[in-house]
Amino acid sequence: MSKIETPETNAGESVKFRGGGFAPKPQRWVGVLVFIALILIAEWGTQSGWISALTLPKPTDVLETFHELYESGLLFQHLGPSLSRLLVGATIGALIGISVGVLIGLFSYIRSGLVPLVAAIFPIPKIALLPLFVIWFGIGEGSKYALIAFGTFTPTVVATYGAVDNVDRTLIRMGQSFGLSWWSIVYKIVLPGAMPGILSGLRISLAIAIILLVAAEMLGAEYGIGAYILEAGSLYDLERLFAGVVILSLLGVIMSAIIGLAERHLLGWRV
Repeated sequence: MSKIETPETNAGESVKFRGGGFAPKPQRWVGVLVFIALILIAEWGTQSGWISALTLPKPTDVLETFHELYESGLLFQHLGPSLSRLLVGATIGALIGISVGVLIGLFSYIRSGLVPLVAAIFPIPKIALLPLFVIWFGIGEGSKYALIAFGTFTPTVVATYGAVDNVDRTLIRMGQSFGLSWWSIVYKIVLPGAMPGILSGLRISLAIAIILLVAAEMLGAEYGIGAYILEAGSLYDLERLFAGVVILSLLGVIMSAIIGLAERHLLGWRV
C-alpha cells in the first residue's frame, strides 16, 4: 500500500492563516471612481448632445448652481431648517423605536400586545398620513417632526426586536450559568449582541426619514430642501432641481458615514 503524501513545512516556516474571509474590507477609492465616472459620462453626453438638455442638465451647470446658492446664502437658508427637522424628528423616532423594540424583545406580554399593532401600522405609507398629521399638529413644524418621527419609528422598532431575538441564546445561558443578574445579561450580552442589527435598521430608518423630510417640506414650508425642489420643479429649472437632489444624496451619504463611525466604535469587539 502506497503512503499518502502530506505537505510538509520546514521548521520555523509560517503557515498562511486560512480562517479569514467573509469580512469585507473598505475600498473607498472604488466608490469615488464610480461617482467620477458617472459624472464624466453625464458631462460628455450632455456636451455632445447624446443626452438631451431637457432630460439631464450638465454637471458643470449644476456645480455652478451650487456656487450661486452658496454665494447668495440660499443654501444655508434651505439646508438649516431641513437639518433641524431631520435631526429632531429622526432622533425622537429612533430613540422611541429602539426602546420599544428592546422591550418587545425582552418581555412576553409587551410582545404579545405590541407586535400585532406594529405589524398593522408598518405597511401604511407614511406620506399618506401627512394630511392627518397636519390636522393634528397644524401646518407648522409640529406636523413635520411628527411625520419624520413616525416614519423612523416603525422600521427601527421592527429591526430592534428582530435583532434582540437573534442574539445567541448560548451566550445568555452562559451568563446565567455564571450567575449574572438579569440586568447584567441585558447590558453585557443582549444589547451588544443586538447592536449590529439595530444599526443596520437605523441605516434604513434614516433613509426613510430623508424621504419623509422632503414630503413634509413640500407642504407648507417656506424654506427647506423639499420646498426648494418643489419650486425648481414647478419652474422646470433642471439645474436647481438636480442641485436639490444632490444635496439630499449627500445627506444620505453623511448619515451612512455617521452610522459607519458608530459601528466602528460600538462593534469593535467583532472580528
